Amino acid sequence: MDVSGMRADYHSKQDLFLEENIQIKEPLDLFDKWFKIIKNDSRTIEANAMCLSTATRSGIPSARYVLLKGYSKNGFIFFTHYTSRKGQELEENPNAALTFYWEHYSRSVRIEGVVEKLPFSQADEYFSKRPYQSQIGALCSNQSKPVAGRQILAWKEKELKNTYAEGKVPRPPQWGGYIVKPSSFEFWQGQTDRIHDRIRFRKPFNNEPDGVLTHQAEDGWIYERLNP
Repeated sequence: MDVSGMRADYHSKQDLFLEENIQIKEPLDLFDKWFKIIKNDSRTIEANAMCLSTATRSGIPSARYVLLKGYSKNGFIFFTHYTSRKGQELEENPNAALTFYWEHYSRSVRIEGVVEKLPFSQADEYFSKRPYQSQIGALCSNQSKPVAGRQILAWKEKELKNTYAEGKVPRPPQWGGYIVKPSSFEFWQGQTDRIHDRIRFRKPFNNEPDGVLTHQAEDGWIYERLNP
């Protein structure tokens, strides 16, 4: 199938994303502004859906969507099984990337950083607040491992529901939280003329001289425009 002609006109309703118009000079605060606008738009189903990209020690990549469960100046939080493919790859190589794409706003944010495990106490707190079915699903799954068929999972689900009432499901020992500590943010805004806006926030390299292409931000960040 030839899909080379598939193309959308963005007709961005936002102003051009110009350097001189960037009033928020800290990347987490800018992310927070975008996220809240999109989260409160009734057309958005899961504003917190993000593509998590990881790689093995030798550099073989993989990517999948997970849900963001919290963010702050400390980083971006998600939960999963340590024994899953992403968990095993993060064990080998803690470098990861997050990608958000919000279609109705023609906006995307890419975040790169190092990932650390959260304390079990934080995983316990979040797991206790999950819906009952989500708790059972986490306990039922040996994530990313082969299974003979869906009927096996259905049998395990039924057995676990007979064993654990609501409010009594234990957190699986292999399930926990991670936090991505950003080293760079890239904010993308699509334009119909295909001259898309790309503004990257990053920490300067050691002894990096001030340049005409970079702008000083807050908390040690600098930002710069990238070619589309």
